[in-house]
Amino acid sequence: MDLREYGRVLIRRGWIVVVCAIVGALGALLFSRLQTPIYRSTITLSAVPSRPSDYGQSLAIKNLLRLYGEQMRTKTISQQVVDQLQLDIPAEKFRGEVEVSANEDRFTLDVAVKDANIDMVQSMAQTLAENFVILHQQENLQVDQNDRILVNLLDNATPPEKFSPKTTINVVAGAILGALAGIIAIFVLEYFQSGYIRKPEDIERALNLTVLGTIPIISGKDAAAKQTTSVKQPSTQSA
Repeated sequence: MDLREYGRVLIRRGWIVVVCAIVGALGALLFSRLQTPIYRSTITLSAVPSRPSDYGQSLAIKNLLRLYGEQMRTKTISQQVVDQLQLDIPAEKFRGEVEVSANEDRFTLDVAVKDANIDMVQSMAQTLAENFVILHQQENLQVDQNDRILVNLLDNATPPEKFSPKTTINVVAGAILGALAGIIAIFVLEYFQSGYIRKPEDIERALNLTVLGTIPIISGKDAAAKQTTSVKQPSTQSA
């Protein structure tokens, strides 16, 4: 089939694409509504060298940022947060809700905590960051003051924001996937019906012959009407 034929197929069966798109969008909407909402709170920590002009110390911070990130996700500090906030979840589950990313250019740690409890997720992030700062300050007591790396909170944890499900994105994606499925279904139907003779082009393609003319299909009503008009009225002869 050429492009014009593809266009005619899509126009003729376009309703399938529309129906599939609507079904896909509704399915994605239902799926999003059935999911448990997850909320996220973030907080940022900075790592500052005690001697800012010391290049070696600044380079050491870049190497230590990832270590700090791993320390924030240890079972020990997770258990401290769970105990302090009296959370009804195990420490291992809390660890899985924590994400830490290091920004080596800014010497910062971006900490994100995700949980279904909208009332506690901000406190989780705040408490986790504060506990890590206290832990690091205790470790600094054993280090020479000139060699210390100071870890501080840049700001408090952000208010909880909805992380998932992203209903709008899911609905749009469902509609697009549904439309693609509809297009595939159309061409599958055309493939299985390709052997049917439905128009002159099908005859030419199947028999490799040129169609010179076609006999139109006349319904019974049309045939009766034509027969009536074709009957001549008898002429009256004068006596």
